[in-house]
Amino acid sequence: MSTTDDLLQANQHYAQNFNLGALAMPPSRKVAVVACMDARLTVEQILGLKTGEAHVIRNAGGIITEDALRSLLISHHLLGTQEFLIINHTDCGMLTFKDDDLRQRLEKQTGTAVVAPVHFHAFSDLEENVRQQIDRVHSHPWIPKHIPVRGFIYDVTTGKLREVQRPAKQVAA
Repeated sequence: MSTTDDLLQANQHYAQNFNLGALAMPPSRKVAVVACMDARLTVEQILGLKTGEAHVIRNAGGIITEDALRSLLISHHLLGTQEFLIINHTDCGMLTFKDDDLRQRLEKQTGTAVVAPVHFHAFSDLEENVRQQIDRVHSHPWIPKHIPVRGFIYDVTTGKLREVQRPAKQVAA
């Protein structure tokens, strides 16, 4: 039996006692979270969330890509979220390579060059990456300036979140 077959069997058990069909579409806590796809992060448990309380958007690295921005815009403008969180984590695989190296490796392995993805969004500094993601959200013209955007690093060994502070904007002299 494949892993997918095992998962489908688990779904049958889940569906037998399913009672969440009446949940509203907008998240009740009015929050959206962008987090890494790492299997060690169970975002709902980390934040004490229940089904229906938040939008959780995940990708490799917890990066504010075009698609993550699309999701945040829909989350806010159509479904009423009023706060955004970005969660990166220690021991992230995105710290282990450079975009060009991976692209060259894949081209060599497959014998094929491709046009997408343009970027893998690897990074070498975890805190700086969180700050960049916060800035990507803050700088988008369709994200209202009053929306709080906060960034965190989850420690995969302790389970704790640590907030990453953005440096104060430097005023031109």
